[in-house]
Amino acid sequence: MIAPLMYSIVANKPGDTSVLQRKSIELTELKSNEILIKNRAIGVNFIDIYFRAGLYPWPVDKDLVLGSEGAGEVEAIGPNVTKFKIGDRVAYAQPNNAYATHRMISEDLVVSIPDSISFDQAAASILKGLTVKYLVCDSYNLQSNHEVLFHAAAGGVGLIAGQWIKDIGAKLIGTAGNSEKCELAKQRGFDEVINYSEKNFLDEVLKITNNKGLDVVYDSVGKDTMFQSFKCLKKHGMLVSFGQSSGPYKDIQMTDLAFGSFYLTRPTLFHFYANREWLEIASHKLFEMIVKDKIKLDKITKYDLDNVADAHTDMENRKTSGSIVLKI
Repeated sequence: MIAPLMYSIVANKPGDTSVLQRKSIELTELKSNEILIKNRAIGVNFIDIYFRAGLYPWPVDKDLVLGSEGAGEVEAIGPNVTKFKIGDRVAYAQPNNAYATHRMISEDLVVSIPDSISFDQAAASILKGLTVKYLVCDSYNLQSNHEVLFHAAAGGVGLIAGQWIKDIGAKLIGTAGNSEKCELAKQRGFDEVINYSEKNFLDEVLKITNNKGLDVVYDSVGKDTMFQSFKCLKKHGMLVSFGQSSGPYKDIQMTDLAFGSFYLTRPTLFHFYANREWLEIASHKLFEMIVKDKIKLDKITKYDLDNVADAHTDMENRKTSGSIVLKI
């Protein structure tokens, strides 16, 4: 059961990338419904940085193993496990404990990977793809007649969202930080992409919509964009906040919503993910779209697990596009 080398990357306290350290794993006995996964690929997401930096409360009072999505093979199972067997290819998206060679996790939080999907693809998409699912289907029931703004269009979530929303048929505007990222987003379904380093995205949205505004704005940036995101909405429009890569937006007032009878929601993937029925339906839909080539996952940047600090630094400095995975 125990491999020759088992280790994780932990943060010993909130801070910058200097707090990340390699630490040996000491496995405990599997609980009755747990499985042991040998990770083959691990996704990197902004939520990992939020935890590392202390923007999100630490769930432990000791070393924290970061990472929230991964894919690999089942190496051992608890006595009451019924959904999986040793050797099965699986993926998961759960807060923390993924930056490791192995992970122990409840079988109810894991899904099977189709044979036609690689570990890299699964690790690059399970958290981000299910995020897109709850954003466009559950938080706001997006239809073909809607007009949408999606910030960070060339990021891991943004590129999946562009393709998913294109399949729905809604008109889609994105924002990105340079011309290369803008072009990449257009290749992945965005009708228009605004280079926010050169133009004000609010002015451009109003120009594109003839001052009508949009039905919904998806904002994972936070502090730098939220105020103007509200101004992009038409009356009765919705702002879906699902991240804070530039820091939290702290200036919201109820009167901001009254300006256009706006709706505001702050959904979280893991509140949907905890529903096993939702998880099975959503993951099946995601993997089906990947298999049918409706969602392409060819923009994946790879780092060694030991070099996760470099991955965090590049992501924070907006040097990456698409998804990032760690290899062991």
